[in-house]
Amino acid sequence: MDLPVIILNFKTYSQLDGRGTLELARLCQDVHDETGASIAVCPPHVELARVASEVSIPVLAQNADIWDGSVRTGGVTLSQLKGIGASGLLINHSERRRTLFDMEALITGSREMGLTSIVCTNNVNSSRAAAAMEPDFVAMEPPELIGGDISVTSADPGIVKRTVDEVARISPGVRVLTGAGVKTGEDVAKALELGTHGVLLASGVVKASDPGTKLRSLIDGLSR
Repeated sequence: MDLPVIILNFKTYSQLDGRGTLELARLCQDVHDETGASIAVCPPHVELARVASEVSIPVLAQNADIWDGSVRTGGVTLSQLKGIGASGLLINHSERRRTLFDMEALITGSREMGLTSIVCTNNVNSSRAAAAMEPDFVAMEPPELIGGDISVTSADPGIVKRTVDEVARISPGVRVLTGAGVKTGEDVAKALELGTHGVLLASGVVKASDPGTKLRSLIDGLSR
């Protein structure tokens, strides 16, 4: 995954029901082709295979289950995700919290399968703990700002900078993303200025009246 990167989490927004998920993924591909910006998408599990077959930008899973070799109903394993075209996954998003044991297992499993691991955290302390497990990325998102209109880079730039510094101190090879309230190119530019390698966002694009225009405005922040 090229850096800096914009990672778009589709979540389960109703705007993407039907063909909406594929249309948004194709839009992200078009914007990538047009601008050269690094963009990755996280579609719902039920659409991941179709999206991965239609675009060449990285397609990440929103979650995965721990597999102990037993047969289970309704699970989603790392090997299944790899098999349908996922190139990585989110771990421990604030809407899908995991135990430290599960996080470590998913990070290790992802590494073994060549999948990019992105561990979501909510503060400096949790970012420090996540970095010690050496995922590919730590994505710090204060949950109280997720989906809001104020970016973490404006509300509390200090927490972003402290996260960057602490992750570098614990595991220099782990890269840092930030998110929560990121909606403008200025927000993206500020995140990079604070030392991150990109942003993780959702509603700012998914719920926009014109997602293409919104995505292009965010990309403008990558080169400021």
